[in-house]
Amino acid sequence: MPFEIREDDLTHPATRALVAAHVAEMRAGSVPELVYAYDVDRLLDPAVTLWSAWESDALAGVGGLTRLDAERAELKSFRTAPAFLGRGVGRLILRHALAAAREAGHRTVLLETGTADEFAAARRLYASEGFVPRGAFGEYADNPLSLFMELDLAG
Repeated sequence: MPFEIREDDLTHPATRALVAAHVAEMRAGSVPELVYAYDVDRLLDPAVTLWSAWESDALAGVGGLTRLDAERAELKSFRTAPAFLGRGVGRLILRHALAAAREAGHRTVLLETGTADEFAAARRLYASEGFVPRGAFGEYADNPLSLFMELDLAG
């Protein structure tokens, strides 16, 4: 059965639990001031759209897009549920988010991810979809635990 992508309002307990687990893991493995993961409250901001991928009634993963301005958006809170790792859930949600960014007229999509080994799969995914490294943006500061990337949607 293929995955179904839904715009998510964060009312389902499974979605809230996956987001909470994501934030907890990010906080456990990093310096507190360098944890940029959005919790449920931040994901409820009107500038954020969160999608979830489902296989029947099982949550497979989540990923969000935050509107920074008319031309730029940022990926946030991408997480695959452990039972679904290696099945293409992250790529599916990423491509869905990028299509939404194009449809909204954004020219650039940005992201921040980690430099530690546990982020290697995420870095490979983003690079395989055309993201390239760049310096810090917005309110981020360059630091050794973060890798900043961008994708030019016009190019």
